[in-house]
Amino acid sequence: MNGFFDIPSDLQSSYLGLISTHMQEALIPVLVGLLLALPIGLLCVRFNWIYPPVLWFTTVLYAIPSIAFFVVLIDYTGLSKTTVMIPLCLYSLVILVPAVVDGVHSVPEETNAAAAAMGIGPVRRYFRVQLPIAVPAIVAGLRVATASSISLVSVGALIGNEGALGNLLTTAILYHRPLLAVNSVVTTAVLAVLVDAVLVLLRRVLTPWQPPSGRTTARGTPTIAGAARTAESVS
Repeated sequence: MNGFFDIPSDLQSSYLGLISTHMQEALIPVLVGLLLALPIGLLCVRFNWIYPPVLWFTTVLYAIPSIAFFVVLIDYTGLSKTTVMIPLCLYSLVILVPAVVDGVHSVPEETNAAAAAMGIGPVRRYFRVQLPIAVPAIVAGLRVATASSISLVSVGALIGNEGALGNLLTTAILYHRPLLAVNSVVTTAVLAVLVDAVLVLLRRVLTPWQPPSGRTTARGTPTIAGAARTAESVS
């Protein structure tokens, strides 16, 4: 196992250092993507005609190869982590925007009507009533976006030593050390599983009104008791 954890010195990082860098490059883009998806989702919910072109635009961005993004960005951000994270942030939007919109659309109409009757405006209702109820759908999108981001960080190895654990793949070829490639694949998979478990736990903490198994009512919406508690929390 010495070869498994023996990181070549030219990577200028230890095994734990590569993991730390990998998580930064993977999670920061998803967080920024979520912060962008929330206001975009608000616009899509308020103005339904915006949603199709927004979905089309994010899908087109997702279809652009990361190498093409790198070629464009290198002139502005250089061979840096930012060059890797910008495409990952844009890619996450194709998952997070629909997750936010679908989650808000799953909120029962009677809950929206009750909030409106209490004098809660559209924007405040979106953040204080609809989003809390939409947490299961949003976290589901986060799980997919995070797993995708963790795997795609390795592409950064194409622009120098910016692929974190992905750098081990190119180093494995350079030094004829297949164990480094195994290290990269196994560690990346373990990180994805661990982060996914944390997100599942986070969903359970944020939605105590929902059964642990994630079951919902026949309408696919939160239970009435849960909706009532959400409405009471904003009163």
